[in-house]
Amino acid sequence: MNGFQLTFYTGQSRRIHHKPVGEWLLSIVKSMNIGGATLNTAIAGVGRDNHLHSAHFFDLADQPVEVTVVTSEKGCAKLFERLNTEEDLHLFYVKVPVEFGFIGKE
Repeated sequence: MNGFQLTFYTGQSRRIHHKPVGEWLLSIVKSMNIGGATLNTAIAGVGRDNHLHSAHFFDLADQPVEVTVVTSEKGCAKLFERLNTEEDLHLFYVKVPVEFGFIGKE
């Protein structure tokens, strides 16, 4: 199949509707029946403000978070339509065309 890999970047401390943005985004993807999403946390990253964001042992609030979604073109369009209705959301993403599927026996 052909579709897109979407990677959304945020920080652990960012919230929307009282939930961390990464977890909220996973719940949106799940509610839309879009399979294939992963939330990853990073040790460090440099943001668009050229500021180093990192996870500290006692404070994880500045920890970088990314959510990766692989979906069809239709799923991508539906997801962006849904995210564009959220007034409080300002989120950086990368969208890359991909081929995806399964190999081997289930």
